[in-house]
Amino acid sequence: MKTCCFIGHREIEINDELVFSIRHILEMLIEEEGVRTFAFGSRSQFNELCYDVVTSLKEVYPVIKRFYLTCKSEDCCLEKDREKEEAILRRVLKKDVRLKGFEEEIEHKTKYSSGRASYVERNRALIDMSDFCMFYYNPNYLPPTRKAYKSALSSYQPKSGTALAFAYATQKKKHIINMFPN
Repeated sequence: MKTCCFIGHREIEINDELVFSIRHILEMLIEEEGVRTFAFGSRSQFNELCYDVVTSLKEVYPVIKRFYLTCKSEDCCLEKDREKEEAILRRVLKKDVRLKGFEEEIEHKTKYSSGRASYVERNRALIDMSDFCMFYYNPNYLPPTRKAYKSALSSYQPKSGTALAFAYATQKKKHIINMFPN
């Protein structure tokens, strides 16, 4: 079985053309390349969109599986427990709650020991375990500048996690599909 992971910027421009393109490419990966496992691990809008598309594809291709590779401060809801957990949260919060369900959660080996950039290690693990990597990577994107620590007088330009992951996937010679419109 082959695996496809998803990595993209936190905020993206979602439109019907992007949704259609993702669905079309994923169907080709399922039908022509034998992809059966889809790996998630980010809080980005791109990951959210791809999760929704893969979940809708489960109706047509019930053999496909979704898993979430969790890193620091992340957990997921297993599909078998989703309805029960939603019911509990609805009672406690007194509002409608919809959780994402995955067939499996895999904890990244450094989940409890890594620092702020744990997502970089997690993204590398996603790439390592995948045959195909679907990105939403804008090469011109720069994250907001930030201070190294609260009382620092100057700021610095951090690197984009998506850019780091894209470079890593390129170095590893993975099949890369970039959904960012050129």
